[in-house]
Order: sequence, then C-alpha cells, then structure tokens
Amino acid sequence: MTSTPAPVDGWDASTRIGVVVPHADVGPEAELQAIAPASVSIHGSRTHFSAMRPGGEMDEKIPYDPVLTFVEAPHLDNAVELLAASPLHALTLAFTSSSYALKAQGEKELYERLLPVTRGLPITGTTLAARVAFDALGARRIAVVNPPWFDDDLSGQGADYFREFGYDVVYHGPCGLPSDQKAITPDNLAAWIRTTVAAHRPEAVLVAGNGIRAVGTIKPLEDELGFNVVTANQVILWHSLHLAGAADTAHGITDYGHLFAMSPKEGS
Repeated sequence: MTSTPAPVDGWDASTRIGVVVPHADVGPEAELQAIAPASVSIHGSRTHFSAMRPGGEMDEKIPYDPVLTFVEAPHLDNAVELLAASPLHALTLAFTSSSYALKAQGEKELYERLLPVTRGLPITGTTLAARVAFDALGARRIAVVNPPWFDDDLSGQGADYFREFGYDVVYHGPCGLPSDQKAITPDNLAAWIRTTVAAHRPEAVLVAGNGIRAVGTIKPLEDELGFNVVTANQVILWHSLHLAGAADTAHGITDYGHLFAMSPKEGS
C-alpha cells in the first residue's frame, strides 16, 4: 500500500526569517517569498509609515519626516520585539531611506538600540546588507537606482551614505518611471537601467527601496550587461540566510543573481 505524503503546511521550514515592513507594503514579503526556497519561511511584522496610504499607494515624493519616524522608538522597537518573540533564526528591516537619512553613525546607533529587543537574534537591513553584498562581490564602483518616490536630495543622501564607506558611486538617482508601485514592472525597470545606468560601467548596481518591484530584473540584466545586480529585498534575504547559518540554502538559490553564490567576507 502506497503511503500519501503529509501536506506541506509551513511548519517544517528549516530557516525562519522575520522582516519588519511598512504597514501597507506587500512588496518585501512578496519578493522575499518568491526568492526563498521551500525550506525558508518569511514572517512579517508591520510598523507605521505615514507616506504610504491604504492600498499601498505611495506619495509621489515621500516627505522627510516619515523617513525618520519609521525608525524612531518605541514603534520600531516594539515591532522588532514582537517579531523576535517568534521562533526565528534572523531578523531584517525592509526599509532603505531611513539609513540614508541616519547616515553611517546613526545607522550604527539604531542597530545598537535594537539589540536588547532582538532576543539575541542577528539583525540586518537593506543598506547594511548591500554593503556586505558589495564586499562579497568585490564591487567598489557602484550605481544606486532609487525608487521614483525618492527625490533628488534623498538620492544624494544615499550616495553620501555609501561614500562614507569608501564606495565610488558612479551614478545615483530616482528611476524615471511613474511614482506608483503598481506601475513598475521588471521589464520597464530593466529597460530604464539598461538605457540610463549601464553606460556608467559600474561593477554592481543596487536597486534600492524595498517597495519597488525589482528582483525580476536581476538575472536578465546580469546575463546581458555583465555587471552584478543587487536589489533591496534580494540582499536582505541573502544576508539573513548567512546570519541564520543557512549558507547552503543561500548557495542553492540560482535564479536571482550571482550574489547567492557568494559568502560574506570575514568581518563583514
């Protein structure tokens, strides 16, 4: 008699990653779960971001106050603490612009502030993971493509953030697409990078902003243009898996860029 396999219900995931996202943004969890193999489960916690309206609609250009409000105590701390109470292996913050505004020192202080509420779990975030990814890829000449809802000043803060760590930012700017999450597709985003960014000959391009639909651009652009492509949600999953001790799982992901074949450099 042939036995029937037990149905998969998610409880058998060998690696569980917790992610803190803006309250109305489905993008990070959707992209993370698309990349993650069946052995990895994604668990979200939400905190308020006042530039995002019901239905995931985003302001045409996000104002500066919400960028910093997102990471203020106690709201972010409470979200991280509640998430860390779950049986997870690593945590990540799915938000980019706050680190731009905080700069290197402010970001360092943010992670130090969160340590007491993480239950000892390792924690990362978009810009931190991107730096670790650049180093793993040996990329120093970088381009930073920001969502259209970042204005030029915020994009400049992002370039300054990476320059603080010694990267040569050969291009940065908000992408020239509609400031509407639902209007951005891998095809039109890839076309814009191909026509606007590729000529700057970066060693790696970061598509920043966790709310932009980007992971579908990675493999086609890498295959065609020959430089590394990293995106906000790709890097936080890659770094989280390594922090969780799941390097073999990360290396087994083959459809989302050269990054997953790499390991963080010692000390990163």
